[in-house]
Amino acid sequence: MFRSCYKGLGKCLGLRNSDGLLWQSDLKQHAYGEFSIAVVQANSTLEDQSQVITTPNATYVGVFDGHGGPEASRFVNKYLFSFLNIFEAEQKGLSADMIKKAFSDTEEEFHQLVRREMPVRPQMASVGSCCLVGAISNNELYVANLGDSRVVLGRRTTNGRNESVVAVRLSNDHNVADEEVRKEVEALHPEPIVVHCQGVWRINGIIQVSRSIGDVYLKKPQFSRDPLFQLSKAPVLSAEPAVISRKLEARDLFLIFASDGLWEQLSDEAVVDIVVKNPRAGIAKRLVTAAIQEVAKKLDMKYSEIKKKPKGNRRKFHDDITVIVIYLDQNAGSPNRKYKHANGGCITPPVDIFSHKTGILLEFSTFQLFKADNG
Repeated sequence: MFRSCYKGLGKCLGLRNSDGLLWQSDLKQHAYGEFSIAVVQANSTLEDQSQVITTPNATYVGVFDGHGGPEASRFVNKYLFSFLNIFEAEQKGLSADMIKKAFSDTEEEFHQLVRREMPVRPQMASVGSCCLVGAISNNELYVANLGDSRVVLGRRTTNGRNESVVAVRLSNDHNVADEEVRKEVEALHPEPIVVHCQGVWRINGIIQVSRSIGDVYLKKPQFSRDPLFQLSKAPVLSAEPAVISRKLEARDLFLIFASDGLWEQLSDEAVVDIVVKNPRAGIAKRLVTAAIQEVAKKLDMKYSEIKKKPKGNRRKFHDDITVIVIYLDQNAGSPNRKYKHANGGCITPPVDIFSHKTGILLEFSTFQLFKADNG
């Protein structure tokens, strides 16, 4: 049993680096191995939020990539795992339907927040978040996704005497840059809704992702300024996550969860190759750095030049980037009984890297969390 560690308790156990907008936690334990996490901020306010929750028998990962502002990603980071906690306790286990309900309830709660805030902060109707969630428990991996954050598996393969590690993508990008996603969106709307502008495909000429939490102005006609949408009953975006599950095997070596800021610069195969060829400690930071180095190469610049750019201005060069690498050391997802944090823990990066707020690592007892969650 667990809940989100979003509340600003405890001391941040990550590190900022020579790049003042990059934060990392080198290597921590989880029930099935080790993990590394890193975040670099490009926006004026960090819109990526994330956390890793560990218990003696399970590991949970969340990457939430906000757009239009940080409010939706912060909200999801705080509440989605709390809902999942409640449902898992009630049903004594995970299921795809339970995960979908946690997403649905988070979406509804955010809509309620927007309604309350509208008189004072009408901009709340236009913020949203992509959501990528992973859960490992009882030899099973669940992945739920909205938007274009992505999880890739590094899997060992053997061809005769030759052994290699291949990249296996476990999530689909809900981005209208993909032709199949465009067709999916267009099939739901009789009027032209996906348009090509400024070199990219966008829904209503505004947004590229087709699924999210939030973006209420594209889901609820009463919040929209578009008169055509006000007359429509079909929401432009969906909050229905794609959920997959699979049994873990001994040849499944690691998982890479990341916001689209990483995948815009590096292919699945390139990312897996970096993980395979480098030490574990600081591997998430290494991936973030590799993405920025790729940006610098395209612009004929040096990384040292980019890291001097202040937040906000830096968004002209790359997006916020979050990377979490989960190593799977226990065969077939069997938990490590020597996992030293017997009561589990949680790590979440700072809410804002620049001001270095609210990055925490907590250890907690399941009894205390059950009591807190149930009064």
